[in-house]
Amino acid sequence: MEYSPPPLFKQGPSALARLVFFVVLALALLISDARFKTLEIVRGVLGVGLYPLQRAALVPRDVFMGAADLAVTSATLRSDNEKLRTRNLQLSQQANTAAELSAENGHLRALLQLSQRATTQSLPAEIQYDTRDPFTQKVVINRGAQQGIQNGSPVVNEDGVIGQVTRVFPLQAEVTLLTDKDQAVPVQIVRTGLRSVIYGTLKGDTLDLRFVPISADVQTGDELVTSGLDGVYPPGLPVAKVVRVDKQADTAFARVICLPIAPVRGARQLLVLHYVNDVPPRPAEEPDPAAAAKEAAKAKKGAKADGKAAADKSAKPAEKPGADKTAAAKPADNTPAQAAQAGKQGAADQKSAASKKPAAAEKAKPQAAPGAKP
Repeated sequence: MEYSPPPLFKQGPSALARLVFFVVLALALLISDARFKTLEIVRGVLGVGLYPLQRAALVPRDVFMGAADLAVTSATLRSDNEKLRTRNLQLSQQANTAAELSAENGHLRALLQLSQRATTQSLPAEIQYDTRDPFTQKVVINRGAQQGIQNGSPVVNEDGVIGQVTRVFPLQAEVTLLTDKDQAVPVQIVRTGLRSVIYGTLKGDTLDLRFVPISADVQTGDELVTSGLDGVYPPGLPVAKVVRVDKQADTAFARVICLPIAPVRGARQLLVLHYVNDVPPRPAEEPDPAAAAKEAAKAKKGAKADGKAAADKSAKPAEKPGADKTAAAKPADNTPAQAAQAGKQGAADQKSAASKKPAAAEKAKPQAAPGAKP
């Protein structure tokens, strides 16, 4: 007797066969969609058809998020308004104090008949792009020589010093950032007034305050500003803040690590300063009296030595006359014409000597005694 399901409950293909079929179909659809984008249209149609359902399902969430954002935004606005009011009061007090100090400064300068040290003009600029060299910290701004940008002008933003203009083009300019390894800025510590020079580093993220003696009073948190002694940067611009001080007994200088106050890499809008220092030029150095006396003594000593040498030379005995004769007897170099003339003269002398020889012989012949036979 056979036990088989009734016709209504026939299962068809086996479960394993259906699994294999659907796995093969899924792989074929995946490969065809990845290679040939065959299901792009199907996804687009399904997305358009299901979009209203998605938005309807997201309505409760949007309502809840909107209410929460409204509450947070209201609280944030109230807090920001309170902070801005407090900041506005502080700035107004500082502005009043600055106005009083400026008036007092002008009165004192007029009383002492001192002129203003410098005038600073600014020109807004914006960073366009970084330079191609990855080992330098440089950017290019959208201002150039036609807009009045000059080589060496300092570049700042609202927080402090950003860098310095190092190359000027007609419509653009190259700015070397403060953290570049070749950039140096004269600074001083606000708390103590200690002056030094701050340099960039190879990594370009910190600054190195060099030539600081170990005995100098430098602490973590000290603020550094431009000293203005170089005539390039106006005095008082914020530059950096000290974050670490290392003092070792075997070195003469301390290692001071600083961080820039202004966001050097995060700034976009900048100000290019045209700083004109009205300090008169340095006068000519006067000669040192001690050095002048030393030079005079040295010259006097040299004159005495020269006089002594001249006296020794005059007291030296004259040369022997034999030396002059020897020098006179030394034959000189003759030309061919002079040699021929000398040969002719020698032949004539030989002839005259031969003619004189018989006479001399006759004179030398002894005379016979008287009475002797001839």
